[in-house]
Amino acid sequence: MTSNLTPASVRATFSIGDEKIAKRTADLLAESFDNNEAAIAAFEASDKSWDITVHFADPPDQDAIRALVAMTAGDDAASRIAFETVEAKDWVKASLDGLAPVPAGRFIVHGQHHRDMIAPNTIGIEIEAALAFGTGHHGTTRGCLILLDALLKRRTPRNILDLGCGTGVLGIAAAKALRRHVLASDIDLKSTQVARENARLNGAGQLTEIVCAPGFSSPRFKREEFDLVLANILANPLKRLAVPMAAHLAPAADVILSGLLPEQANAVIAAYRMAGLVLIRKIQIDGWASLLLRR
Repeated sequence: MTSNLTPASVRATFSIGDEKIAKRTADLLAESFDNNEAAIAAFEASDKSWDITVHFADPPDQDAIRALVAMTAGDDAASRIAFETVEAKDWVKASLDGLAPVPAGRFIVHGQHHRDMIAPNTIGIEIEAALAFGTGHHGTTRGCLILLDALLKRRTPRNILDLGCGTGVLGIAAAKALRRHVLASDIDLKSTQVARENARLNGAGQLTEIVCAPGFSSPRFKREEFDLVLANILANPLKRLAVPMAAHLAPAADVILSGLLPEQANAVIAAYRMAGLVLIRKIQIDGWASLLLRR
């Protein structure tokens, strides 16, 4: 088991009065950093405001952090961010301790400390706190899992790709639900190592093939046609991937996309429509949009 103990870390703290804005801000911060760069937690205070804490593995660009917060919470909240250096600690585990399991359809994402509380009629996906941050506690992952659960009640895809897999939650969910082989990829080598360990932890190691590859440029994708692609990334990369993804889709393939703010969804839908896909369903959770499209 890997240790995330660092010599020291930088902590940013601030408060937001509105719950929806607070959760959306926390999610935007989580989506803006690679898995091992930052850990974000948001908790309701006694006065009903929300306290947000971000632990950074390395000293962050404070102006960039304030700009991100200002996008969702405004300049006033951004100006109140306090940065401080804290003693050495397992900053990833600290952010995840006490987080409740997250249900999404038949799936439930949980930590080791909730392993014995998962009902037998659900599909548990355990993400070890000591491995990486990215447990499905925000609307993008939950949206993808809810769409995946609904889709699998009507279809049984055979060739599945989790593109930009991060900690591997979506690929593991598909592999466990279908008991089929899933290909997962990420541009970040550390993420692929984490996803591989998470797949093993969840009993899906033999069902998942995890590769380090940017987009569809790897030789591993040559001549592949997928009938289900899961991609929880961000709006701009998703738009760039529309045409190359379409070239690797089987007829009537399904695509589940997330990592989108609601105002970004139409531009992504348009990019995929031009590549031959139509929107089947759109859902919004905690200020994030998730899409199901079909070729």
